[in-house]
Amino acid sequence: MRLAAIPAFIMLYSFVVLSWQFKPLVALSYVVASLITFMMYAFDKSAAIKGQWRTPESTLHLLSLACGWPGALLAQQLLRHKTTKPGFIVNFWFTVVCNVTAFTLLHSPIVNFVKI
Repeated sequence: MRLAAIPAFIMLYSFVVLSWQFKPLVALSYVVASLITFMMYAFDKSAAIKGQWRTPESTLHLLSLACGWPGALLAQQLLRHKTTKPGFIVNFWFTVVCNVTAFTLLHSPIVNFVKI
C-alpha cells in the first residue's frame, strides 16, 4: 500500500509534464536524491545490525524532503528499515506531503503567473 505513493507521484509528474510548465532538472533531482537516500538507509541498516554509529533520523528526513522520498520509501520496504517506529513514519510522510506540495506549486501555472 505504501509503495502506491510512487506510482501516484509518477501520475502527478506526468500530469505536470503534459499540462504545465516543465522543469526537466526536477526529474534528475528526484532520481539522484532517491539513489543517495536509498544508500543512506542501507548504510544505516548495516550500522544498526553491526551496532555502529547511526545516521541521525533528521538527516534521513532531510534527504526525503529534498526529493529523496521515493528512494526512502523503497529502502523502507526492501530493506525493512525504519518501518515500525511510529514517530519516524509520521515525520517521513510529512516530508513526502511537503515535497509533493512544493513540487506541485513549483510547476503550477498560478505560481508562475504570480512569479513568487
